[in-house]
Amino acid sequence: MENPWIYLGLFLVVGTIIPIAAIVMAAILAPRKPNPIKLSTYECGMETVGDSWVQFKAQYYVFALAFLIFDVETVFLFPWALSLNMMPLFVAVEGIIFILILLAGLYYIWQKGMLDWV
Repeated sequence: MENPWIYLGLFLVVGTIIPIAAIVMAAILAPRKPNPIKLSTYECGMETVGDSWVQFKAQYYVFALAFLIFDVETVFLFPWALSLNMMPLFVAVEGIIFILILLAGLYYIWQKGMLDWV
């Protein structure tokens, strides 16, 4: 009788070897012809004027993370809402508590001013 763990071990070995082999082959076979034109900053087909380093406000990243968190939570709520009429009462109560926790988080980031664009 075969051991079922052999398949997991084989998957891990092959899953490790293939990406490493691809990276090594790319490093060996890639052409190397560096020049100043290739190393220059290129944006939209136009030459850059002035400093090409632009620092973004960290607030934009916080806004994006808040959006991502609430977007993922919406994905979790969708199946719950579709099957709400087939679930017992405690599932509805747990869902409402989950929504209240989300609203508390939204209130918190709103009060901290993380949703302001200025």
